[in-house]
This record gives sequence, C-alpha cells and structure tokens, in this order.
Amino acid sequence: MVKWRQGRKSDNVIDRRSAATAGGAGMILMLVRLVIGRFGVRGVVLLALVGGGLYLMGVNPVGLLQSGGTQTAQPVDDEASQFVNDIVVETENVWTRIFAEGNARYAPPKLIMFSGSVSSACGYASAAAGPFYCPADRQVYLDTSFFEELSRRFGAPGDFAAAYVIAHEVGHHVQTVTGVAGQVRSAQQRASGEAEANRYQVMMELQADCYAGVWANRAERTADYLDDGDIEEGLRAAAAIGDDTLQRNAGRRVTPESFTHGASAQRQRWFTAGYRTGDVSACDTFNAARL
Repeated sequence: MVKWRQGRKSDNVIDRRSAATAGGAGMILMLVRLVIGRFGVRGVVLLALVGGGLYLMGVNPVGLLQSGGTQTAQPVDDEASQFVNDIVVETENVWTRIFAEGNARYAPPKLIMFSGSVSSACGYASAAAGPFYCPADRQVYLDTSFFEELSRRFGAPGDFAAAYVIAHEVGHHVQTVTGVAGQVRSAQQRASGEAEANRYQVMMELQADCYAGVWANRAERTADYLDDGDIEEGLRAAAAIGDDTLQRNAGRRVTPESFTHGASAQRQRWFTAGYRTGDVSACDTFNAARL
C-alpha cells in the first residue's frame, strides 16, 4: 500500500463533489445564454420556463447569471480526498525537484474532484469518460468513483493503481508546460490521416505513462513512498486500460491503427522504463526504435 498519509495540504486540489447540481445547472445556463443570443426578446417565455426549472432544482437563476454559473462546493474531508491530496502533494514534490534540476520552475496543475459530471475549458464531460487532463485550463479532472471502477471493472485494485492514474494525468500537464503537447497537436494537424494522428496520440500517452514511472521512482527514492507490490498494482492498471485489452473485452476486433493510448504491453513497458531509470530522458517515445 502506498504510504500516502503525508500531512501537507495541497493548494491545488479543488473538491467539487458536493455540488451535485452544478453540472446540470451549468448546462441550463448555457441553454439560457443560447436562447438570449438566438431569440432575444422572443426568448423571454422560454427563459421563464427554464427559470422555473432552475427553481425546481433549488438553484437561483438570478444568482447563476450574476456569477457566470459558478457554484461553490464545500469540500468533503473523506479518505478519497485525503488520498488524492497526498498523491498530488507528492507529484508536486517530485516534479518541482525535476524541473529545478534543469533550472526551471514547475507550476503544478489544479486537480478538480467532481461527482457525476463536470464542465471544463475542454468541454462538458461525464464520469464515464474517466479521469482527464484539460490543456486549455491546465487542470486534471477526476471523479473518484473511477478508483472503484478500476478495481471492480478493470481488475486493477490497490492504492498505487489509483496513484498511477493521477500521476499519468499530471504527466500530461508536464507535456503541456514543456511544449511537447503543442508540438504533438501540430504534428497531428499535419498528419496524412487518422491512423497517423492516432500514432502521435499513442506516443504522447505512452510518454505520460513513462512520466508516471519516473514519479514513482523519485517518490520512492526520496520519501520511502512505496510498499512491496505497489509497482505490480501499477502494471496491472496499465495493462487493464491498454487499447487492445479494452477492445478485446468489449468483444471488438483489435485494430492497432485505431489505438489512442497504446497496447497493454506498451503501457507496461514505458511505465517500467520510467520507474527503472527515474530519468525523463528515458521517456522519449517520439524517437524510440519501438513503442
């Protein structure tokens, strides 16, 4: 079990799980604005109907319009929030040190904990989409119910399996602040077709897996962070969410050209490369002889 009870609180974890109606209210607010922009005065009747619906939801529509749709959620001090906080703290510690080695400053991402659905600068998403990183607002989004799904549906239980998921998404933030993500997006736009664009995406995802391995190495090296069996938990998680495994489990034909995250063996291999070396230079998936 990961030794995750660190004590320090991160300023970058935002708990929105208690705002159960925030997602629905946000969608209604977008509808209200669409009606205003499209119909003007003629939309008043529609707005009245929408406003009545908001009141039924227990939401003050006037307050929503004045605040731009922002709702305040009270953080929940439970084991899930403590776990996420401590993993985020350790990613901050590790990447701050790594950036400092290159005479650079690390600006960590925010991690938004939500329940059910969430609105981000990358669009509206439900928990079914899984954890994700949005480069447009440089935030990680996580519904902690995914940890249970990781164990129950994907057969990858354990604290470190969950920690690997967070570290992977933070790896995407590292790609964003170092400019890698922007280069990949440009390459995808120049790609000759979907298969080539997907291959660039796979390279980026595998590098994030490798960065998660680097994090695990550095956390263990400096903070005695891992217990026996933790790395195996991470490898099981990496295998469980490989594209080939997901396609096979869904009863589909395995089609490598459609992969966007990498095969199970690839994800395990690149996580292991990062963990064995603790060196970000080992994570150059874009120039590797094989993925």
